[in-house]
Amino acid sequence: METQAEKTTASHSGAALGAYSAATLHEAMGKTGFLPSGIKPISPGMKVCGPAYTVSTMPRDNVLLHRAYAYAQPGDVLVAYCSGFYEAGYWGDLMSLGAKTKGLAGLVIDGCVRDADDIEAMGFSVFSRGLCVQGTSNHGDGTLNEPIYIGGQLVTPGDIIVGDRDGVVVVPQGRIAEVLEAAAAREAKEEAVRVQLRLGRTSLEIYGWDKKFGY
Repeated sequence: METQAEKTTASHSGAALGAYSAATLHEAMGKTGFLPSGIKPISPGMKVCGPAYTVSTMPRDNVLLHRAYAYAQPGDVLVAYCSGFYEAGYWGDLMSLGAKTKGLAGLVIDGCVRDADDIEAMGFSVFSRGLCVQGTSNHGDGTLNEPIYIGGQLVTPGDIIVGDRDGVVVVPQGRIAEVLEAAAAREAKEEAVRVQLRLGRTSLEIYGWDKKFGY
C-alpha cells in the first residue's frame, strides 16, 4: 500500500505534467494515450491536469456524476464514460459549481453537457463531446472509480489526465517519471528546430528529408 509520502510525491509529479501540452505528452508516450478527438474543451482556453476519478454511467443518466463529484478529492479530474450515448446534457452549471467549490480540477466526459455559458463564466474546466439541452434520468446504474475505456483508451483511477484545446491524454501512474523525462527531451529538441527555422532553414533540410525525398 502507498504511504502518504509516496502519494504526495506522485501527486506533485503528476502536476508537473501540466507544464506540457497534450500533444507533447502524447508524443512522449510513443504516440499513445489520447482520448477521441471529439472530446474538446467547451471553451478554447480551458485546460485541465489531475488524477482521474472515473465514472461509468448508463445512457442518459447522471446520478453517478452527482455522486462522483461528492466523493472525489480536491484536484481530481472526473472522467466519465456514458455508454456511448451522446444525446443528453449529463452535466450543467449547478454540478460545475458544486465540483469547483469542492476543489475538483475539471470534468472530461465522453458525452455532452449543457449550460456552457455559465460553466465558462465560473471558470470550471469541462471537456465534452459537445452540447445538448436534453435532460437526464436518475436511475443511478454504473460504476465509480473503477477502470473504464473511452475510445479504446484505458483510464484507471489515479492516472493523470491532461487536456487543452488540442484534446486530452491519459498518462498511466506508473509512467509519470518516464513521460516527464521524454516530454522535456522533446521540448528541447523542438526548441532547437525553432532556432534553425528562424535562421531560414526549412523543415525538409532540418530533418534531412530534402536528401531522402528530394527538395
